[in-house]
Amino acid sequence: MGISIVKSEITRYDSIDWANLGFGKFFSDHMFISIYDGTRWDDGKIIPYGPISYEPSMMTLHYGQTIFEGLKAYYNVKGGINLFRPDMNAKRMNSSAERLCIPLFDEKKFVEAIIELVKLDQKFVPRKKGESLYIRPVCFGSSCFLGVHPSKEYTFIIITSPVASYYPEGLNPVKILIVDEYVRAVRGGLGMAKTAANYAASLYAGMKAKEKGFSQVLWLDGIQHEFVDEVGAMNIMFVIDDVLITPPLSQGSILPGVTRDSVLKLARDMGIKVQERSIKIQEVLESYEVGTLQEVFGTGTAATISPVGKLYYKDKEMIINNNQIGPIAQKMYDTLTGIQHGEIEDKYNWIVHIEI
Repeated sequence: MGISIVKSEITRYDSIDWANLGFGKFFSDHMFISIYDGTRWDDGKIIPYGPISYEPSMMTLHYGQTIFEGLKAYYNVKGGINLFRPDMNAKRMNSSAERLCIPLFDEKKFVEAIIELVKLDQKFVPRKKGESLYIRPVCFGSSCFLGVHPSKEYTFIIITSPVASYYPEGLNPVKILIVDEYVRAVRGGLGMAKTAANYAASLYAGMKAKEKGFSQVLWLDGIQHEFVDEVGAMNIMFVIDDVLITPPLSQGSILPGVTRDSVLKLARDMGIKVQERSIKIQEVLESYEVGTLQEVFGTGTAATISPVGKLYYKDKEMIINNNQIGPIAQKMYDTLTGIQHGEIEDKYNWIVHIEI
């Protein structure tokens, strides 16, 4: 690849509170950076993690032409480090790039850059089960101008962060508020892209939900406010009458989650009936009333599997599975984390193994 490496003279390792990692609070020693000069991406370089300098007129500050990804590196119990399906993240980032008018980044170089960065900062990969090294690629327009059109220059950066569970509850069920007053994305918009704009749109409702004691918001479709979309930080799945149901990507406002895809593949191979279809919030309410709503859980890289113990909609409380994690959610969590940490055979070629 021709990636040049400038090693940090000091380490951040000893400044990290390893007993209380939380999520996204601590960062490793190095970062990868590549520049698009208007014609091509350079080979990139790995340099010490630290501040970067841009002018106040840098266009992304004004027009939000930013995309990002999220994936993880896991300590393999047999030695070495595992990346989980990084090729899917590379593809999804380019899908987001196309929607945001950002030049595509070579997908093989994307994975190779991550491998080199993780190798260099391998000591930051936690050894404890349930913890991992979160990897955040981000790309943004870096030309300096005021005017609404795509940037000519771009910056692509990869940083890493040792993390524990995304939610303070860990694998304990979370409380989710269903809202129809606000919307995150609409068909034809940016919902299928992993772009900063979607998350900015979710902040206000998320803040209001947390003030009321909820972990996240479950979004409904942006037009009719009838159909389930996704949770702010994860895709959503329902088990109704022994059928695993999740909204389809064809709704046009749902992020194609890597964990979502993995769970659907596992479920079908386990003989669980799966339906990718639109589901009205009214159907969720009715299934709860008649006792066929067995489980609700979220899927995402940050949390892996996040069981939902309580749903609230229009002052109605739904307690799911006695506020306990359900058998399908538990099976998915155990299987995914087993594959990620090398405890279970990877039959799907999802793992990219890094020898250290």
